[in-house]
Amino acid sequence: MTELVINQPWKEQSLTLKDADIQDESRETGEILFQKLELAKTEIEENDKIKEQCLQQLKEWISQNGDIENCLTDDNFLLRFLRTRKYSLFMAEQMILKYLNFRKKFVRYMGMMDYLEPNVNDLMSNGYLFASPFRDSEGRRVVIYDIAKFDLQKHSNDDMARAHAIAYETIIEDEETQILGVNHIADMSGISPAFTTLFSVTEFTRLITWGEQSIPLRHKEINLLNVPTALKYVYDYALSKMSKKLRHRFEVHDSFSSLTAKVDKKCLPLEFGGVMPSAEMIQLWKKELSEKRDRLLSMTKMELLSDKGIISRKTIEEHTNGFNMEGLTGCFRKLEVD
Repeated sequence: MTELVINQPWKEQSLTLKDADIQDESRETGEILFQKLELAKTEIEENDKIKEQCLQQLKEWISQNGDIENCLTDDNFLLRFLRTRKYSLFMAEQMILKYLNFRKKFVRYMGMMDYLEPNVNDLMSNGYLFASPFRDSEGRRVVIYDIAKFDLQKHSNDDMARAHAIAYETIIEDEETQILGVNHIADMSGISPAFTTLFSVTEFTRLITWGEQSIPLRHKEINLLNVPTALKYVYDYALSKMSKKLRHRFEVHDSFSSLTAKVDKKCLPLEFGGVMPSAEMIQLWKKELSEKRDRLLSMTKMELLSDKGIISRKTIEEHTNGFNMEGLTGCFRKLEVD
């Protein structure tokens, strides 16, 4: 049976559900969330000892790395990399370097992480991009995209990229999301051929390939709705630039009924066949953005002085005979022996 998992910070903020209903459902689903978290921790091989030792080693590595400057070293920040790379210390280090390099190369998107910037705030407010206050049946955070809300006459590619960067940095602050991952749900019906002019082919390719390798987010599902036939070539091209693992997590739906057969209605906005109107979800989303704003702005001080320590995915795979390094959990972990 599909269960609703409510992310606790908003349980008393719902404008649609009664407080008593929220409290009852929170108690019931809190146990489900705990079970999902424990199962996911097993998947990424997380336990207290491994977590403590890897955090200590990662902090030492950052402090001794002359190519890194002003990098955050709090547990919350570092755990997103360790969890995404299933506690392979080497791969977590590589991801941190790639993340800092991504911020450097795309400073026009990553250097202004303020959702209050007028055009970005408009995209966060009008329903183009927001996170649902309810998790899906697997405990994953659900991110909603309504492409029709992106006005090509008003918004630029910078606005689009910044909105996505701010949204992802905001949701990954939550450790439950670091562990359980994200379910992306996008209604593509508003997209037109004019959207292809937003980014050059080179920049679009780099955003896809570098973004997947650099942003510490566990993309567990990507559900696309109403993909226009005329733009299928763009969809196919984007898929070709992703890893095989990520490609297999895409699913295209031709109707809202197809979507709701796969995704719990309760975590979707009313306009997507769900329960709570998107306007109410967006109010809660804006509150979350406000709470995380200072944290995101503090990230602008981080710098990568040189990219000489970065090893490409292709090189790593060649030196490991094609093994998936992310799956070699702990191969580069220097755990203490009891």
